[in-house]
Amino acid sequence: MWPALEETPIMTNKQHTALSVNLNKIALIRNSREGDYPNVVGHAQTCLNAGADGITVHPRPDQRHIRPGDVRQLAALVAPLNDIEFNVEGNPFADSLGDYPGFLELVKETRPDQCTLVPDNNEQLTSDHGFDLKQSGETLRPIIAQLQSWGCRVSLFMDPDAEQIRLAKSIGADRVEFYTGPFAALYKQQDAEFDALFQRYIEATEAAIEVGLGVNAGHDLNLENLAKFRELPELLEVSIGHALTVDAIAMGMPLAVEKYAALCRN
Repeated sequence: MWPALEETPIMTNKQHTALSVNLNKIALIRNSREGDYPNVVGHAQTCLNAGADGITVHPRPDQRHIRPGDVRQLAALVAPLNDIEFNVEGNPFADSLGDYPGFLELVKETRPDQCTLVPDNNEQLTSDHGFDLKQSGETLRPIIAQLQSWGCRVSLFMDPDAEQIRLAKSIGADRVEFYTGPFAALYKQQDAEFDALFQRYIEATEAAIEVGLGVNAGHDLNLENLAKFRELPELLEVSIGHALTVDAIAMGMPLAVEKYAALCRN
């Protein structure tokens, strides 16, 4: 069962954390049949009507879920909405493939509010680690500058490593997005191992704040563990798709979005 909202109070984070709904799984269901059902843009509008602060998509070259056309249509949906953000995630080194124009070319065309760079590849089932900026930092630096020149805020998908977070600032990133898969995997244990991991997220967050980086988070956050993660100071945004979509199957998309949005607000 889903926890009652009043049983998961937010204790330390006093600001609103923006909820960006990831629509990848809606597109995945659509792609299992011919046609356009369920409609990705229609579901985006449903999420916004229910209180989401933004929409996230992760277009991959294999188009397993979100397609370039979805990105273009969602950009058009969000563009006139001043208080709603469009976040496009992906590997900045992903080249063109078929009618996929390449990640950077798609971002250049659609100009999302935020571009979250992720070190994934087509062989991965899902994003499962952050950048190692000791290896890729200098390669990312001009890409970050280019994205910013297109009007995009740039966030880097990162593990909770304070040293790496400082490097993210040094190469020009605006924010980092913590990979929260390990947090979610250990959450139910609530033991010394979990406490040590959560302390790493706290220290990485403090490092980000110290150098002037904003902090986002995403991966396997859900109605059970989100309130705990929001104890991090100054958590600006969470991107949630898989768990929210699963919850929507049981309770409906509007109610699912409302529940997640309530956990993101004081």
